[in-house]
Amino acid sequence: MQEYKMPLREQNSNKGTFGKVLNFAGSRNYIGAAYLSTVSILKAGGGFAALASEKDIIRSVSTLLPEAVYLSREEGLKQINDFSVILIGCGLGLNRASKNLFKKIITKLNDTQVPVIVDADGLNILSGINITLPQNTIITPHPLEAARLLGVNLKDVLNDLEGSAGKLSEKYGCTAVLKTHRTIICAKDKLFINQHGNSALAKAGSGDVLAGIIAGLLAQTVNKNPNLFEIAKLGVYLHSRTGEIASEELSEYSVLASDLPRYLHKAIIEFNAD
Repeated sequence: MQEYKMPLREQNSNKGTFGKVLNFAGSRNYIGAAYLSTVSILKAGGGFAALASEKDIIRSVSTLLPEAVYLSREEGLKQINDFSVILIGCGLGLNRASKNLFKKIITKLNDTQVPVIVDADGLNILSGINITLPQNTIITPHPLEAARLLGVNLKDVLNDLEGSAGKLSEKYGCTAVLKTHRTIICAKDKLFINQHGNSALAKAGSGDVLAGIIAGLLAQTVNKNPNLFEIAKLGVYLHSRTGEIASEELSEYSVLASDLPRYLHKAIIEFNAD
């Protein structure tokens, strides 16, 4: 199991030691996605999380999460070079402004080493345009998003999950996290199938939590030549194990995505004890 490890926590440290994540997330109908992805960055150990979003989203999320920093989308785009990891797509929306923002962010990062995680609406935007992703990119589609990205039917993905993960990784030159009952992580010739998780994770918002966890873990290793494949494996494992732990108390029926950040520490403690 432990081919990978939690990032080390240096005691002589500050928030910058553990990375700065800029999260482009949220829109009028998806306020929760902005909160869930941002809080998960910090709960996974990221030192600094900034949410770049719309005014109404910021007003709502900031009351729940005073630990984050809040920027307009325009401010986030201007300050993007000050951050060590970029997360884009959680509840971002699919209007023209969101699509233009996505294109600008990807174009701006294309000649950099900055790691990028693309999730949710970011993937839906990506499926409709022709653009090269930055070399250090993780994408986190569920099967329907994967079908859109590959230009195939959903049934084609479901009938060949491992092959589809490989095709995603090859097509986009990235680490692909194909979210299923047994999530598959693929990067070039490497493939890993996660064996944990349960139906509690089949709830709206669960994917936003996963994206935030991966971003928070990645932020802590960005100055240490991070292995995106291993970070993705760790993020998926912690997310799935958190769902199992939360279910022990709440049942698989009653776990909400907002419960997952509150139980994440138990999965981390258990993992570090192994």
